[in-house]
Formats: sequence, structure tokens, C-alpha cells
Amino acid sequence: MFDKILIANRGEIACRIIRTARRLGIRTVAVFSDADRHALHVEMADEAVHIGTAPVADSYLDGEKLIEAARATAADAVHPGYGFLSENPDFVEAVEAAGLCFIGPSADAIRAMGLKDAAKSLMEKAGVPVVPGYHGESQDVVVLAGKANEIGFPVLIKARAGGGGKGMRLVDDPKGFADALSAARREGEAAFGDGRVLVEKFVSKPRHIEIQVFGDCLGNVVHLFERDCSLQRRHQKVIEEAPAPGMTPEMRAAMGAAAVQAAKAIGYSGAGTVEFIVDSSEGLSPDRFYFMEMNTRLQVEHPVTEMITGLDLVEWQLRVAAGEALPLTQEALAIDGWSFEARLYAENAEKGFLPATGRLDHLTFPGPPARVDSGVRQGDEITPYYDPMIAKIITHGVTRDAALAKMRTALAQTQVVGTTTNVTFLGALCRNEDFARGLVDTGLIERALPQLTGSAAPSDRIIAAAALACLGLDRPAEATADPFSTLGLWSHWLPAKRVVHLACGETILALAVLRQSERQWTVEDYPAGDGSFGPVTVDLLSGGGGSLTIECDGTVSTVRCIRRRSELIVASSDGRFAFSLPDMTGEDVEDAGGTDRIIAPMPGLIKQVHVRGGQSVESGKALIIMEAMKMEITLAAPRDGVVAEVVVADGDQVSEGDLLLRLEPAEG
Repeated sequence: MFDKILIANRGEIACRIIRTARRLGIRTVAVFSDADRHALHVEMADEAVHIGTAPVADSYLDGEKLIEAARATAADAVHPGYGFLSENPDFVEAVEAAGLCFIGPSADAIRAMGLKDAAKSLMEKAGVPVVPGYHGESQDVVVLAGKANEIGFPVLIKARAGGGGKGMRLVDDPKGFADALSAARREGEAAFGDGRVLVEKFVSKPRHIEIQVFGDCLGNVVHLFERDCSLQRRHQKVIEEAPAPGMTPEMRAAMGAAAVQAAKAIGYSGAGTVEFIVDSSEGLSPDRFYFMEMNTRLQVEHPVTEMITGLDLVEWQLRVAAGEALPLTQEALAIDGWSFEARLYAENAEKGFLPATGRLDHLTFPGPPARVDSGVRQGDEITPYYDPMIAKIITHGVTRDAALAKMRTALAQTQVVGTTTNVTFLGALCRNEDFARGLVDTGLIERALPQLTGSAAPSDRIIAAAALACLGLDRPAEATADPFSTLGLWSHWLPAKRVVHLACGETILALAVLRQSERQWTVEDYPAGDGSFGPVTVDLLSGGGGSLTIECDGTVSTVRCIRRRSELIVASSDGRFAFSLPDMTGEDVEDAGGTDRIIAPMPGLIKQVHVRGGQSVESGKALIIMEAMKMEITLAAPRDGVVAEVVVADGDQVSEGDLLLRLEPAEG
């Protein structure tokens, strides 16, 4: 076994690897960029080496620096994690040329599966079923469009070096093929340095089911059953589960055998995942699954496999890379219960899952029995440089219903303040009736999107808590404060009253807060009787440290209150609610982000400006394409008008809130 390994990665997966290595007595070396100098994985490792500035090209994608760090710290091996250089065969060869062990498959195996078109040709020869499509060399738009017509719409355009949904476009109509092709090429080039694509038939009512495989250097290969990853947005996984709902023993055996055959065809060693697209239009059938791709690394969603098998897949990786045989045979592997994993991201589900940034001012994860894999702590920053994952929340139960119930509870206990997250969306998805019944496919989220992303209105209890927080009751007076300030709202004859204003969405509430006794408060509309709110009676049990513990209608709850500029955020088991604190003394001012001003929703790179000054545009017209966090964002005209001013050009780097373009009404 190894004495010391270098982890060529960051964040959650680096922390995950460190935990297993520590349990096995293996020392670890972390690497970090300028942006990650104080990151959790750096703190956890035995040693840490600085490898460059924040951009990935100057740090985590610089193979030479990673190898130099491994040699300088006398590491025996390099664990790539997932992403970055984990599936780069040139990096594997460089690691081995430096006399180090690469904890993963061979460079030849990675190359065999690295390009989707070549991999599918190889799988066809190995007898593994593949989706009908064009995997040829020609990249001419006329040829590709012609092949799409032959295959029949709808089709998927996919970057041949792609993964994670990047460089992928669904095309329903031939008229949109050219634009979709251009977008897929740009995204593939940006994410993988390869803009070449393939075209495939889009499977009706598809499910994404993958098989975890493991091989060793002795030629043994086993599968560790399936995971269902059908719940996706923008072709990226959101919630995964194992086993797959509706799976039959016959289909599990067929898919497992195909996955093992795929791995053996390339002499595979280490952890890998063979991904299949399944036509579920008439239920699951052994003759309706097709090879999609093989990920030659550990998957993000590997914990659900660990939960149902009781195994540590990182330990298996280390043992196999050290030359040991697989710890178990196929016959010794079995499924125990059910598991779900939800990916908690800093992103705005209501705005097309736009990635978000910000400081994690408050962060509360669920406790046991939930498992939480994370690489961040309260106070850390979500930056625009890397994937915006905050954590993976994993639950396990004897049955699917039990595991899902635990997931709902775990998500309700998750509180994040400081950046927008998808936790409310995840909770809504776990309450979705079709998902609860196991009726999943890759189109479920899109079909249910309005219900999944609608903002929940705060309850009267939450509004009352926000009103109390406006009076500072979540922050008790300092010991050195003026003694008169500790009297609270005092009145000689009547209940003391203070009026506060809160805005929630488009609604502005004027609320009277009355102190009835030592701990009892009433919150009602002001002036009383206009019917807008309350009255709500609240017992304030305790307050301090930015929290309030209250009793309302017989229910005791604790809420966290955080102020950010003119915003008050209230987080509880009900969710996260943002209130603005309007200045009721001033006049209305024009919204800087109004419909005449197109601003950058987050830091990023301007890829293409599609319009010029003086040009007339219609509502929905694509104005500017940005790239942020390896994803393309199209900024469209919010209404008809004329481009008054274009502030940016192709190639410009912009910050969140920067003015990009200004519209003005069309004359006449």
C-alpha cells in the first residue's frame, strides 16, 4: 500500500479522498490555487503545495506543476479525483514517466473511451448495444445536418470529448440545427479544448441508468449494480439513486454483463462507470438500453453505491492501484436497501439554474443519519472559478420510501445564507408525486419546472420572526450598552408598539409589533384592521447570536436571521426567505437592473455580442453570450426596442452587475 499520495484536485472530492486515506494510514498532499489557500481540503491534508493562480489553466489543469508537487513531497502516487485531469491520458503518461503511480485506469483505456464517437464504435465491435447516430469524422455542417435528417428528429448534438452535459444540445426541428451546432461546438471547445461533435437519435422517454464497474490488474472485473441518474437539468445530474426504480433482475443482469464486457474490452483497471440511455416508453426491458459513454474515473454520485453495498470505493481504488486483487467477487456483492444523493449547488433555479457566487455567511448541514460530503465551511467563498457545488447530501433506508423520507428531512435541515442555492428546488423535487412513485425520466424536471422553481411564500410565522428581527431581538444588547436600551419596547399604559416595513417580492408589508408581556409579542398589519396581515402572537423563548427561538401556534422553532446590506434573510426548516428593508422615507428610484439595462448576472467572459448600436431588436432576441463556470449563458432582450449602447466586446472579462448593453424604446 502507498505511504503518501498527492490529490490532484480540490473541494469535496479532495476531502473525500483524504478521509479514506487517513483511515488507511496513508499520508496526503493537497494542492491549492490562490483562491483555495484557506480551503478545507488544504486544512485536512498532511501537507499542501501552492500550484498557481485561481484560473484552472494556471493551477489544477497544469499537469507539470502537479507532478512537481508530488515529487517535491516524495509522494508515491497521484489520485486525480473527478474532473480536471482525471480523464486526461497525457497526464497519466506524464505521472508514470515521473516514476509515480496513477490511481486510475491506464492511458490506453482512457483514450479508448475518451472520445464518444470512437468509444461507440469500439462498443459496437464488443457487442454492446449503442444508440443510432453519426459518429464519423466529418464536421461539415451540411454533412451533420444531413445525417440528422437521416436519423430523424429530435436529435442530440454532443461534444465528442464532452461530459457533464457540456457541449450538448437537443434539436427538435431542422431549422434550429445550425445554431445548436454552433453553440455545442463553442461550449465543447471552451470546456474540453475540442469542438468536434457527434449526432445521435434522441430516445423517447429516456432514463439515464449507469453501472459502476471495477477492474484490477489481474484481469478481474465486477459490477457494483446500477444507479439511476435520470433527474437532470441541462443534462446535468441533480438527484441520483441506487438501485434504479422498476429494475428487474433480468435487466440488471443484462446491463451488468454489458458493462463488464465494455470494461474487459479495453483491459480496464480501477473504478469506472458505464452509462446507458434506456428507452422507458414501455417500461424497463433488457433489449432497450444503449451504451452512451464510459467515465474512466470515480463518479460524483459514487456514495449511493457505497451506501447500498457497504463498501468504500476510494479504498478499492487505492488497493487496486497498489496492485492488489479486487476485494470481492461478483457473487459476494449484494444490494442492501436504497440510497439517494442530492447535489447542493450555489445556483438560481428560478433563473435557469444560473450559477451563483458569494460568501457562505451561514451554513448548517443535516446531522446523522444523513451523510454529507462537502469541501466548504461556514465563511468560505463560492467563487466563479470552479464548480459551484456546496455539498452532496446522501441518505439510506431499508426501502425507497424510507430513504426518500430521510432525504426530505435532511434537505429541510439544510440552511445556506450568503449565496443563492438550489435547496428549495431539491426539496420540491423530493416532494414531486411522479418522483415519489419512481416514475422518473430525463424530462421530468423540465415538465414540472414551474412547480419546482416557484417561490414559496413565507408563512405568517416567518414574517413575524422577520419583524422581531427588525427590532434587533435576535441580537441582545451588549453588556456595555446604555441601560435604558435594555428595557425594550416599554409603555406605561398600553402595549409598546413599533412599526416596521418589510418587502417580500413585490409586496411591501407595514407591520405593527406590540410587546404584550415579558416574552409575548403580537405582529399585525399597520394600521390595524386593513386585513393585510395577522394578528400573529409569538412567544419569544430566546434570542441571540443572530437566532430567534419562538413558539407560534404551539410549534417551537429556531430561525437564523442574517442582515446583508438592506436585506434580511430568515432561514429555518421551512426554507430560506429573503426580505428587503425598504427605505420608506425616500422617493422611488429607477432600478439599476431594469429592463433597459442588460447587466452581467455573474462574473464571466463575453463570448459573442450579437447586436450593434442603433439596431432594432425584438423581445427574446439573443443579445450577448457569456461564458461563466464553463457554461454558456445567453442574455436576451427583455422587450422590443433599439440598442442604445453596447458597452462590451467579444473577449471582455466582466464582473457581476457590470452594465453590458442598454436598450431604449423604439420611436413611434
